[in-house]
Amino acid sequence: MQAMRLIKPAPVENFPLELVHSDIPRLRAGQVLLRVLTCGVCHTDLHIAEGDLTAPRLPLTLGHQVVAEIETVGEGVTRFLPGQRVGVPWMHTTCGACEFCRRGEENLCKQARFTGFHVDGGFAEFMLADTQFLLPLSPTLTDLQAAPMLCAGIIGYRALRLTGLQPGERLGLFGFGASAHLAIQVARYWGCEVYVFTRSQQHRRHAEELGAVWVGSAEDKAPQLLDRAVSFAPSGKLIPLALAKLQPGGTLAVNAVYSSPIPEMRYELLYGERTLRSVANATHQDGLEFMQLAAEIPLAASVTEYPLEDANEALLDVKNAALNGQAVLRLAQSLSKMY
Repeated sequence: MQAMRLIKPAPVENFPLELVHSDIPRLRAGQVLLRVLTCGVCHTDLHIAEGDLTAPRLPLTLGHQVVAEIETVGEGVTRFLPGQRVGVPWMHTTCGACEFCRRGEENLCKQARFTGFHVDGGFAEFMLADTQFLLPLSPTLTDLQAAPMLCAGIIGYRALRLTGLQPGERLGLFGFGASAHLAIQVARYWGCEVYVFTRSQQHRRHAEELGAVWVGSAEDKAPQLLDRAVSFAPSGKLIPLALAKLQPGGTLAVNAVYSSPIPEMRYELLYGERTLRSVANATHQDGLEFMQLAAEIPLAASVTEYPLEDANEALLDVKNAALNGQAVLRLAQSLSKMY
């Protein structure tokens, strides 16, 4: 099979992923062998490729927004069948026994292992997956549309939930990439006013097309204070700017797996019972709820398609914020009769 492998982290301008040919991975009990159809290209993939996040092992196949068909099921697998189309998210496995797992917060499990980080992901024609976090996919979602939902969509949904966003409230989104362009559609579905803060004129136009009531930069003063906000950019300097735009009692969720340092700031920005919190991974329940919501709305992901061998170019476009929405690698056409 073919795979784009990270041999050694480097700036993506240096094309750190290499096209390699290898054997199809061997199936073990409790796993499924997947034929990858599409795979989203995420900011987390960029951070791993460039070494901002240190991969536990190398070489490594990135990719954790995987739409695939099950080729073979391993011993003990009963919930999934060959030929079924499924989604593979960031979470690969958790211990299932710690205090976090027991209370449904397995996203905080200290023994969590992640797709495309601890185990090989979807920048390949075939991959293995544990069934613990596999997601069934609605037949209404195409392979290209489903891929961004599996990380950008799910984690954006969790971020909205963690802000405590209520129908009709004013929401601010800082950064407007793959996750934010789906989050705005959820917020609009809930009847919220959405204010978007981004430097990119292209992204501002995209936000307006998706229903933003106001767009500008993080340094600009919005016409209204916000009830809730999410920062999607891996930039700590945005945090004081975002807090300054919150109503008393408001919440800012930082939806970034990696960020530059947060600068020293005045206590008054946090005073007034404002809340600052991070978003760490997502639970299986988040995935189930969001994928159902995505089909219900229905969400429309903006995607730019690349062949597998152009994964480096896709990462570079992600780094340069050159896309509306999500970069998605196309590896195969679905043979499923589901849609």
